[in-house]
Amino acid sequence: MTRIILNIVKMKKAIIILITAITALAGARAQTIDEALWYSQIFYGGSARFQAMGGAFTALGGDLSVLSQNPAGLAVYRSMELNLSPQMYYNNSLTNYNNTESNEYAYKLNMNQAGLVFPLVSNEKTEGLAGLNLGYSYNRTNNFNQNTLIRGVNENSSMADYWTDIADGTYFSDLDGAPGAAFEVWIIDTLSGSNGYSYGTTFSQYGDNTNSTYGQTVRRLVSREGHMGEHAFSVSANLGHKVYLGATLGFSKVDSYSTYEHTETDNQDQIFDFNNFSYNDVVETYGTGYLLKLGVIVRPVKMLRLGFAFHTPTVYRLDEYYYDGIRSEFDNGDYYTWENEPYRFSYTLTTPLRAMAGAAVQLGKRGMLSADYEFVDYRMARFSRASDDYNYSYENQDIKDIYDVAHNLRFGAEFRMNALYLRGGYALYGSPFVQGEDNEDNIHSVYSAGIGFRQRNFSFDISYALRSNTQEYFMYNHPDINPAEVTYNRHMVTATLGLRF
Repeated sequence: MTRIILNIVKMKKAIIILITAITALAGARAQTIDEALWYSQIFYGGSARFQAMGGAFTALGGDLSVLSQNPAGLAVYRSMELNLSPQMYYNNSLTNYNNTESNEYAYKLNMNQAGLVFPLVSNEKTEGLAGLNLGYSYNRTNNFNQNTLIRGVNENSSMADYWTDIADGTYFSDLDGAPGAAFEVWIIDTLSGSNGYSYGTTFSQYGDNTNSTYGQTVRRLVSREGHMGEHAFSVSANLGHKVYLGATLGFSKVDSYSTYEHTETDNQDQIFDFNNFSYNDVVETYGTGYLLKLGVIVRPVKMLRLGFAFHTPTVYRLDEYYYDGIRSEFDNGDYYTWENEPYRFSYTLTTPLRAMAGAAVQLGKRGMLSADYEFVDYRMARFSRASDDYNYSYENQDIKDIYDVAHNLRFGAEFRMNALYLRGGYALYGSPFVQGEDNEDNIHSVYSAGIGFRQRNFSFDISYALRSNTQEYFMYNHPDINPAEVTYNRHMVTATLGLRF
């Protein structure tokens, strides 16, 4: 063991950790691959009507949510209107890890949409400019709130094995990040005769027991808070009630707090000297992005509308704050704690462009049917430097290798019974992962329904939507780790109050 030497170099090691921030970042940067997806996926939150009809509004209008999808739909308005859409969001997470099931939930009351349209021109011309509208809408485009609990007995490996894999080849006084913290609290240590470059874990008695003893209870709580929301400023034109054009300048905000607590405990007292350890990892992310959206809707015949929209990539400037720490306890009563120095860094993320097409059929005055198709190539996401000098070539190559094209489909229906409207919808968001990846079938399905009441100057709508997906979650990168099967069910109840002037 090399603990005596460690006492001599402890102060030097602390200084090394402080002055090698860029090196320390390398361990945390692995999370940015997930972040590329988190901030690229959009699920188009909006009004209750928009939610109830599955978000299939590329060829429709008359709803301020379309400013974030196809701004040409703003041109359908002929009067001033104000909308407010609060939402109750409830996320239930079900997990199965090594035949142990767990359940956790999170809920949030938020403002899902708010907007205003102001007509500058409105007439009945069948040629030329028949309408010109300005509009603003805030739309929540993704909700991050969720808690996921994973529990079970691991008979094959430990997160400590993952840390030794990272640490191997690095001299013990130069360790940093999570492996360095694990070393400080005796979860990993150097192997005898390795000259300080190879490591074993407490599960193998630091190499004295060549066959590690496992069977510890693992508990991981993953928590996320925050959201993505877009402030959309739009202008649209109605050309003879046959062609509608629109453009949106969008300002997208990211607010994310992500943390996990990973605990391993020897409940059966079968691992020599070891009792438990608990590791915490926290990432806070804030930033703003900018993009342009262009759209058109045409009416070749009275009952049919065809819509097309294009969204440029969103360019985000993101600021992150990261910190982690660990605590260990042993059978003899000794316990140790260590917190790594927190650090901040900034980077730029460019998300993929989007293209979509839609069709809507008007069923006289009784209702309408609509369908959308959306194309997103997640391989186009890119990280680049901001205030630091970190090179993102490896992360960008991983994005190309792991992610793929996603094909999203949305369907909606609305039926009118005098002042009462009945609505339903379904959406399928294709998996962003390439074939062969563990989560290649990670699609999101959205089922929705709603009801609305409309008068000349007043409307009230309410909707319910369920968005579900299942994924495999790996707690760490090691050949002997089984994934947890996680199913997310997001329940969203949205109400919209609309006033016309």
